[in-house]
Amino acid sequence: MYVLCIKIMRNIVQRYICTVENYESAIKTLYGLQSNSNYLQVTTNTNSGANTANKLFNTKKYLFRSGITLKKLDTLSVIHVAGTKGKGSACAYTESILREHGFKTGFFSSPHLVTVRERIRINGQPISELQFTEHFWKLYKKLDNTKENESDMPHYFKFLTILMFNIFLDENVDVAIIEVGIGGLYDSTNIVRKPACIGITSLRLEHTALLGNTLEDIAYQKSGIFKPDTIAFSVPQLPQAMCVLEKRAVETKCKLHVIPSFDEYKWENLSAASELRNKIKQQNASLAIQMSTEWIRSRANKWSTGSPITVSKDKIVKGLLLCKWPGRMQCLRSSIGSFFLDGAHTIESMESCISWFIDVSNRSKGNKILIFNTSGTRDPTKLLLPLKSLQFDKAYFVPNFAGVESLDDETNCISMDEQKTKCEMNSKIWGTNSVVANSVFEVLQDIRNTSQQKNNRNSSENNQILVTGSLHLIGAVLAVLDPHLTMKTQF
Repeated sequence: MYVLCIKIMRNIVQRYICTVENYESAIKTLYGLQSNSNYLQVTTNTNSGANTANKLFNTKKYLFRSGITLKKLDTLSVIHVAGTKGKGSACAYTESILREHGFKTGFFSSPHLVTVRERIRINGQPISELQFTEHFWKLYKKLDNTKENESDMPHYFKFLTILMFNIFLDENVDVAIIEVGIGGLYDSTNIVRKPACIGITSLRLEHTALLGNTLEDIAYQKSGIFKPDTIAFSVPQLPQAMCVLEKRAVETKCKLHVIPSFDEYKWENLSAASELRNKIKQQNASLAIQMSTEWIRSRANKWSTGSPITVSKDKIVKGLLLCKWPGRMQCLRSSIGSFFLDGAHTIESMESCISWFIDVSNRSKGNKILIFNTSGTRDPTKLLLPLKSLQFDKAYFVPNFAGVESLDDETNCISMDEQKTKCEMNSKIWGTNSVVANSVFEVLQDIRNTSQQKNNRNSSENNQILVTGSLHLIGAVLAVLDPHLTMKTQF
């Protein structure tokens, strides 16, 4: 009865806020659409052939209702990227390289860290509140006024996908770098028919209830973005995955290339090689170089400019070095210690995170502190056991809730009880020196108070604080430390 009352109240509030067309009401209306987590649960429970076949049909239907035909969408020059690990980083590097070459870029990614506007970027910057508000309500009205029944509206991610296509076409971007949401074959972004080129990052098991239980199944789903007469670039894969990619490339008449090692590039400017020492970053950077270079070459004969379009090694290096992609192997210095933020949420990505943390942190001084949470149905034990080898002095388990005033943070309150239960379970798995907290702000205040009580001016500077397990947790931490994602903090 209580749950029913809550749902009724939400519907009443939803109808009211739709009458006020400002940014706040746009965000609340967006979150009123079926959430991505709910979508995953429904899709998993009803994952029949008919259901999956309808996904792209519905995306096209909403696209048409927004006023865009597939022929119009074909005019958008797209770099399409799928994968398990690193697809966001590869997209970010690609966008930065192309922007350095003077092109107007659009970049669509997920999830966001602090604000949903991060998902849709123009020239590297999240769209403004004004842009979001204007485009959101324009699209929402079109879809709402043409719905066939009360539930005939796209869920959260599908709506943002349609919104992204509308914005990039309206902004007349030169290139749209689009990160796949989940999988590839039936992902909402896969209504793109003629991408300029395609990227496949490292493949591992993920979303098995949705994509399949084997690496071959995963590879098949990811290769669903292959299109005829298009070039696809892949990082080196495990044999069983590469075999599927090669077979699918032949079947779809898509040319598949495996990217070279980062060490094979002949850098005149050695700063790129020295700054990008991590192997995962190098691999994603090499993929970005191949995709951006191919895009420039493919466009060279199609642009009627006075001077030829050429690829500049200096601009490639500058693009790589200036790329900002928060929350992925990010170091952030604060008054209470050094934060090391990485949204690792799979076994393989956690292994990479641990290796990176050991390499960049100061192992000989100060306390080592862990801040951890997981999202969805992932097994936390498999992520926590490798972390125990780092011998943290203290571990905090906290929901993905910042605890500061924020529109986006408000939405996390819905699942707080469920998250708190998971945190208590994780704390039991960890054992001694573990703390369950209500919010990220509470955790950071506790670290600050503990450091001050030591009465040692240098102790707080030496705290090594690893935040990992979920990008949503990273977002909650950054909402406190660096809400505008400047890569600096005043905390």
